[in-house]
Amino acid sequence: MATDQGLTKDTILGSVSGYREQLETGASKDALEKMFERDKENLRGLGVPIETIGDRLEPDDLRQARYRVPTAEYALPDEITFTPAEIAVLNLAGSVWGQESLSAHARSGLRKIRSLGINVDEPIIGYAPRISLHEASFAPLQRAIEQSRVVTFPYLKPGEEHPRTRRLRPLALVEYEGRWHVYGIDVDAAAERTFLLSRIVGDVKITRERFDPGQRQGAGGKALGGLEELARRQSALLEVHPGTEAALRLHRRGTPEVQGIRVPFVDVHIFADELASYGPEVRVVEPAALREQVLRRLRAALDVNGADR
Repeated sequence: MATDQGLTKDTILGSVSGYREQLETGASKDALEKMFERDKENLRGLGVPIETIGDRLEPDDLRQARYRVPTAEYALPDEITFTPAEIAVLNLAGSVWGQESLSAHARSGLRKIRSLGINVDEPIIGYAPRISLHEASFAPLQRAIEQSRVVTFPYLKPGEEHPRTRRLRPLALVEYEGRWHVYGIDVDAAAERTFLLSRIVGDVKITRERFDPGQRQGAGGKALGGLEELARRQSALLEVHPGTEAALRLHRRGTPEVQGIRVPFVDVHIFADELASYGPEVRVVEPAALREQVLRRLRAALDVNGADR
């Protein structure tokens, strides 16, 4: 950031702390260059813009290329200002997410706010909401989306004994009804697919295969629209005891019917898990497939715990 002209790789390797010490202890030039390339990718992944300035006559020759962090990308434009109240709201919004789950755009925004000389690390109220992520697959999927890389992962569908390996161009991570989904293009099926993160039963592997980042445009809205449309096409008629936890949670999502309430749902197995957890507080009137799935879970609980308990 201290130079508009940028620095060559040799200058950086010979002057920046870390590289310089490695060079003095006899590290090979090849090892240092690999470290340099890896560090560039890591910085870009953190939202720090790294600009490469090549020779105008030979733009593909990077032997004398210069590298810099452009200040225009690191600071807010002069015409953009925030009131103290707006800064407080932005600070709160940033604090909701853990640093490991912030997107590159969010990290970039917080970095630019810091460039105003405003500390966005201190809490502005006594407590702040937090979004916690239990799925280990979230972080690698987010990195793959930001890098526009294809991923593979084992996915276990209900009713199947063994997971199947999926190859996906991940385009968006979306939350719906309290659960995280990844939306993208299934490479093998050549079709759009949405996968529930809780059904990814192994490591997400980021491959070297890239795809056009333009495919990410509007993907989040499209994914949510698809889930909402699916929920509109299928619903359950439920009888719910008033004043119970089931009534509190389900009435917010349903509409009154003569016999009970009608609640839309996306996945019959996930909804059956929820309904079974309420025990006798709720009864499924229809559809029959959902009622059977709930009964199956209740019978399994009875078998495990014993009928006399």
